[in-house]
Amino acid sequence: MSNAALEASLLSAKYSMAKDKEAWLALYADDAIICDPVGVSPLDPTGLGHRGKAAIEKFYDDTIAANDIVFHIERSYPAGDSVANVVSLDTKMGDKTMVVEFIAVYQVDDDGKIIAMKAYWDFQQVLDQLAG
Repeated sequence: MSNAALEASLLSAKYSMAKDKEAWLALYADDAIICDPVGVSPLDPTGLGHRGKAAIEKFYDDTIAANDIVFHIERSYPAGDSVANVVSLDTKMGDKTMVVEFIAVYQVDDDGKIIAMKAYWDFQQVLDQLAG
């Protein structure tokens, strides 16, 4: 039995690496939310996430399009309308390459569109890698 959330998460990683913005955006419902990372950070000063297509497109432009990334989905735990992926992400920012390890939870609606993506990772760890 397939899991729509797992399928959507795998496509999200594929389209992110390929820099296919239109295909990536099409995975999301119009009122979807992205919290990446969950909570307050320089990427989300309010900690409320990026809600709606315009905010999600801006998130893509600011984070995904701006960097070279390679997803390594190490494990996936599909359940109901959601999946939790254990991910290691190689990110090249300028002359620095860093590894971000995180848990990404995707939830989809009845049409298989992503309605929520929440990524749990340590922003300070990323800053430390950039400084080192």
